Amino acid sequence: MDYDAALRRQLSKLLISGEAHAEFEDTIRDFPVELRGKRPEGSPHSPWQLLEHMRLAQWDILEFSRDPKHESPKFPDGYWPSTPEPPDAKAWDESVRSFLADRNALSELVLDSSTDLFKRIPHGSGQTLLREALLTADHNAYHLGQLLLLRRMLGAWPVA
Repeated sequence: MDYDAALRRQLSKLLISGEAHAEFEDTIRDFPVELRGKRPEGSPHSPWQLLEHMRLAQWDILEFSRDPKHESPKFPDGYWPSTPEPPDAKAWDESVRSFLADRNALSELVLDSSTDLFKRIPHGSGQTLLREALLTADHNAYHLGQLLLLRRMLGAWPVA
């Protein structure tokens, strides 16, 4: 068995598909425009803020993994939008498009057998591509669960 290829396929699947939880595409599909900037009672974030946070964090991890000149945003402000509402009508769709493109790029990087999953990233402090892929999958799953919960709280998720 080719363990390297098997690990790469599993990492890619972890990044792209829902496996044991809802998938990103299902969670954001037909998300009502009027609810994207709403904060349900008790929630510190709106759906827009969670979506944009997921995009920003994933983009930062991807760029850190492949670009030695990349500079991460200032934490925490650089990872969260400043307002609960999208700035304009196109922002949500652009954030979704960018999230999916970056997710696919990270998956392709993981699947590329010429990249060493275990080699320390030279400009990092001990990180490896394996660690960054697992971090991304974990971070995305965590916030995707929050986004789905907000959608339920806002009455815009079908009850099975």
